[in-house]
Amino acid sequence: MALTTILGAGGPISNELVRILSATRTPLRLVSRNPRPQAGAEVVAADIADPQQAIKAVAGSSVVHLLIGLKYDLKVWQELWPRIMTNTIEASKRANAKLLFFDNVYIYGKVDGPMTERTPYAPISKKGAIRAQLATTLMDEVKRGRLTAMIARAADIYGPSDAQHGLPNVLVFDAFAKGSKASWLINDSVPHSLTFTPDAARGVAMLTERDFAWNQVWHLPTASPAPTGKEFIAMAAPAFGVKPKHKILNRGMLKVGGWFDPLVRELYEMLYQNDSPYIFDSSKFAREFGFAGTPYAEGIAIAARSFRKP
Repeated sequence: MALTTILGAGGPISNELVRILSATRTPLRLVSRNPRPQAGAEVVAADIADPQQAIKAVAGSSVVHLLIGLKYDLKVWQELWPRIMTNTIEASKRANAKLLFFDNVYIYGKVDGPMTERTPYAPISKKGAIRAQLATTLMDEVKRGRLTAMIARAADIYGPSDAQHGLPNVLVFDAFAKGSKASWLINDSVPHSLTFTPDAARGVAMLTERDFAWNQVWHLPTASPAPTGKEFIAMAAPAFGVKPKHKILNRGMLKVGGWFDPLVRELYEMLYQNDSPYIFDSSKFAREFGFAGTPYAEGIAIAARSFRKP
């Protein structure tokens, strides 16, 4: 069978994807800067920001998944993301490999209505501008016939305990697991789509299996309708055996918090995603593949069980 290489192994999407592909006995190469041994997979240590390391890491691959997650820091993104994309494209070309880029929705900016694959790129954040540069660079190669690739986008993620950077995990699940009060950003009364990490990985696996899916942008399966913050917390509380108590983190609190916490400071420019409806439409995927995403109550219950495991 053809070799699949995952760049950025060890994250929540990668971990779920490895489980799916291992079950089909797909030959796997897992690449990261500090990889962990994985039964049945080749493990490679590499820095994809270095061109030669990227070429070596991808050599011999048929499919490459770019799932790298950089430190949430604007300067790091500005320095490393363009290099990583350029190097991955070149390495994929040399290997004659197909390339899937796992993306987010920063590229769309503030949208009035549902986000679809046809939503124009109009970033209003510095991080969004970087994502627009990456997506444009990749799809320009596709348009010129130099590369077979696709972009798979997810909304904000939530999931089992290894999805530790998903905001619902940080603000709701972690708090409830400790018996504490949950938090929500800015406005708990507007709908906010959330992609369940196992669904994102399942979607990625399904996309790469279909020839027709390549050279397009896809929204990964995300349940609809999107819950409000209040509704999400109300579903999560009984799953964790607690009362649905929560507080709102407003802009003033986060501004002050940013003085002491670099991550909060980096998050501040993205708060436009939380003050009004944030609706992610994955109906294109549902029509083609017959899977519309795990219902929120079910996904939350699965996540809650993972927090109870030793």
